[in-house]
Amino acid sequence: MNTPARMGAYVLGLAVAFAGAFGIGGAVGATPPSAPVGNGHGGHATPAQAAPKADHVPGGLQVSQSGYTLTPRTTTITPGERTEFRFTVDAADGRPVTAYETQHDKKLHLIVVSRDATVFRHVHPELAGDGTWSVPLTLPDAGAYRVFADFVPQGGEGLTLGADLYAAGDYAPRPLPPPSRTVTVDGYTVRLDGTLTPGTASRLVAEISKDGRPVTDLQPYLAAYGHLVALRVGDLAYLHVHPDGAPGDGVTPAGPGITFYAEVPSRGDYRLFLDFQHNGIVRTAAFTVRAGQPSGAAPTGTADHGSEHAHSGH
Repeated sequence: MNTPARMGAYVLGLAVAFAGAFGIGGAVGATPPSAPVGNGHGGHATPAQAAPKADHVPGGLQVSQSGYTLTPRTTTITPGERTEFRFTVDAADGRPVTAYETQHDKKLHLIVVSRDATVFRHVHPELAGDGTWSVPLTLPDAGAYRVFADFVPQGGEGLTLGADLYAAGDYAPRPLPPPSRTVTVDGYTVRLDGTLTPGTASRLVAEISKDGRPVTDLQPYLAAYGHLVALRVGDLAYLHVHPDGAPGDGVTPAGPGITFYAEVPSRGDYRLFLDFQHNGIVRTAAFTVRAGQPSGAAPTGTADHGSEHAHSGH
């Protein structure tokens, strides 16, 4: 975040909703108070304005919105091969955008997810002077993927645009991993507590431990102790949530718990991908969560393909 106003909203906490894509800041253990809220990482509205609209389209479902269009210059990738993925964000006049606001230490966040919601990548491309973004990308399997560009054009409001990307070859979709609130990744155990209740700001707490001991020295990653991306299974509607508090604010602990507030628009299954950094390495814990299902009602599991996390352009 590159302005005092955004940092203030960040410290209070952001709760970003699919339905309306607005957020409600909140303190740990309390009903989220009124605070500046926004669409993704961009524009602001008051809580009274944040009521979901029936005709609102969730983030990431559109390739073009508010005069901006996501245009992939690379449309196919060979599975297992490192490929330079290139794309532009074009303005209403058809010219690539060349100026962006910095948000969470980067000018653009790129999320790549398989259509079966089992493979996840969070990378950070490099911007050329002509407005072309590029990043090395390796996709493990053939099939259809969804690419999400999360950005704020200079002087504009935050947007999340989505486009399809294909890895050529025979495609066999994987079954959705079963609901689980505890996963292991690289020796870390991550438990997710809380209930996703449609239409309500839901408090979620991720507890991180290693070898049976709580991790209390998480390291900031992109100006946060954790990043959470949630996707609605079926259409991959996109939600990027940031935690309550901020590193260095004097009150937010560096683990073991990371608190988020999130609002989902409907019942059903969601895939949640949590990034966290410890000992200089960023890891991703992937969960399948059913909206309305309380914590403790789902079995434990191990990291699935969703926990495969690539980092580039850092």
